[in-house]
Amino acid sequence: MFAIRMRRPEPADPLRCLDISDGPPGDAPDDWVTVRLRAASVNSADFAAMSGYGVVPKRLPTVLGSDGAGTDEDGNEVIVYPVVADPARGGGDPMLDPGLRMLSQGIDGTFAEQVRVPRASLVPKPPGLSWEAAACLGTAWLTAYRMLFGRAAVRPGETILVQGAGGGVASALTVLARAAGVRVWVASRDPARGERAVAELGAERAFLTGAKLPEPVDAVMDPVGGAVFPHSVAALRPGGRVVTAGAVGGAVVRLDLADLFVRSVSIVGSALGSPEELARLARMCAGQRVTVPIDSVWPLGQGREAFERMRQGQSFGKIVLLCT
Repeated sequence: MFAIRMRRPEPADPLRCLDISDGPPGDAPDDWVTVRLRAASVNSADFAAMSGYGVVPKRLPTVLGSDGAGTDEDGNEVIVYPVVADPARGGGDPMLDPGLRMLSQGIDGTFAEQVRVPRASLVPKPPGLSWEAAACLGTAWLTAYRMLFGRAAVRPGETILVQGAGGGVASALTVLARAAGVRVWVASRDPARGERAVAELGAERAFLTGAKLPEPVDAVMDPVGGAVFPHSVAALRPGGRVVTAGAVGGAVVRLDLADLFVRSVSIVGSALGSPEELARLARMCAGQRVTVPIDSVWPLGQGREAFERMRQGQSFGKIVLLCT
């Protein structure tokens, strides 16, 4: 099976861990099903795995990748849900299971010709979605969907600020919010990325990271964290809410607790979503003809070049790998 595998983590230079070649598939439970993949997409979480996060040493080498779409054993077109969990352990929400694992965390992932997953991880792909778009939804777009419509419960006419314009989650947040009738402002350290979010994704205005806004916003979507997070809190109106779903900028921040309770600000954590939410997201994208911004498409054999593009910060939108 041709695949992109991680031999062992390489924190200093993640791309050194890659082995792109034919090889035997990893073990999987007998009751899991095989999906013949058509496309997969790259996430920042893949770099985290390549650096050692979530690695199960005894299961190396492991096929990388968590997002993908293809056909199941009966020929049905499906999207792969990227989490393996026991919903009963999370009260019905797999993201609350303390034992959950992403594909590629000791389980072969989607950067391959095929992948084996639990049958419950198969979500129908609407006919209106391309393979490339469907392969982008499982992680970044599902994260954005739950942030907006689950954790923040945004409503048409509200104004939100999206931090980290141009990234995978930020792009999904911008597109989905606009499709729902929400006014979107974006922030970025790179003015060009902010301008592209306005011109290509439908954001109304773009600002430099940390800049004072013309008025407070109803909600802030922050997939960045670190030094950006205090600005996310400061940008809120009284009673506003900030949803955090990432810490690429750093996981430890300093906040003024008095400011939080005086202004009745809500800070909510969010991660991915459920298979049901992924199905609703896919139907929304197909039914409302939502365009999934795709930066570039690469053959599976050029995975190293695709990863390098993301590592250099050159991508705007999702990077897709064609698996067949």
